[in-house]
Amino acid sequence: MSGRIATGARWTLAAALGVAGVAHFVALDSFLLLVPSWLPWPAAIVWVTGAAEIAFAATLVLVPEGTYRRALGWSLVVFLVVVYVGNISQAISGVDAFGLDTDAERWVRLTLQPVLIVWAMWVTGIWPWPRPPR
Repeated sequence: MSGRIATGARWTLAAALGVAGVAHFVALDSFLLLVPSWLPWPAAIVWVTGAAEIAFAATLVLVPEGTYRRALGWSLVVFLVVVYVGNISQAISGVDAFGLDTDAERWVRLTLQPVLIVWAMWVTGIWPWPRPPR
């Protein structure tokens, strides 16, 4: 990955993850609503996922291009797939949180997670599109 657009996209994703990570601690009650009832220790899950998002944000900025950034990319993809369970739970259970107060809004939100996953893959170099000029 090279170029200003790709770098800006990586920093933007890092900022979004950092803000979301901090929000896990500031708006704990809202995030608790997303944890499926069948999972134990919901508060711990929210804290751990918030801390993970902050860590991913920092490493997106600090890890140089290459093998480590690709490993970071795969780790972030796995994380985004795992936390998708919370978004699915919100849509299925009809929980109002984060301004998603209708079924349509909650189901539309589900379409954004694959976009985040592809974005993470692109900015970490595991989805080499668009390809930099040779």
